[in-house]
Amino acid sequence: MSEIHDKQKETILALLAEKSVMKQDVFSNTLSVFNLLKDVLKERTDDLAVESVKIDKRITVNYKDVNPQSVQIKVAGDMLDFYMHSNVFEFDRSHPMFKTGYIKNTELNSYCGIINVYNFLADSYKYNRLNDLGYLIARIFVNREKRFFIETKTQIGYKYMNFSEQPIDKETLIEIVNELIIFAVKFDLFTPPYDAVRQVSVSEMQEKQNSNSLRTGKRLGYSGHTGSVTNDEEINL
Repeated sequence: MSEIHDKQKETILALLAEKSVMKQDVFSNTLSVFNLLKDVLKERTDDLAVESVKIDKRITVNYKDVNPQSVQIKVAGDMLDFYMHSNVFEFDRSHPMFKTGYIKNTELNSYCGIINVYNFLADSYKYNRLNDLGYLIARIFVNREKRFFIETKTQIGYKYMNFSEQPIDKETLIEIVNELIIFAVKFDLFTPPYDAVRQVSVSEMQEKQNSNSLRTGKRLGYSGHTGSVTNDEEINL
């Protein structure tokens, strides 16, 4: 029995040395990228704040450090929330990345940390409308070699849909942040069809007088290869 226990112990130590150490590396890299992202967001918002005042003093752009793993930027009527997940993830074997030589040669490269980017309406926070909808507009994946790829509906997704050849750097993050801001500002609220809102009960009207009960969200879409806009969500009012 002692021999079996020794083999089990060896297996456990081998897993700790390989997978657990790798996951620590992934987390450290993702946190490092997220901290660099914070610097980029602060620089971008500071610059845009100065320039936007020249356009119209009513336009506000600012940065808010929520906690070590969450940061928000407000750009006019939009709020972008950047959130780093604390865990490391593996992908389903059906994911296209497993067809690449980069992963086939070393499967440990497929494990990633995730930075999620959500788009909310700034008024949702201003008026504490807790029922309002936010949308995931991008996920940035970072692996043990600090190489990355993005899942997103913005145009930049086509450029970084596979693992990068080089570790992610500040210039790349600036490009990504700029594209996410452009995407958020370009897509607007759509009014719902008239027939969908033409009737309202007394209780519903009373609820609407309380801003907390309103449920509002953006209609999201993106320009595909043809340049057409695809709708994913219709606004709820």
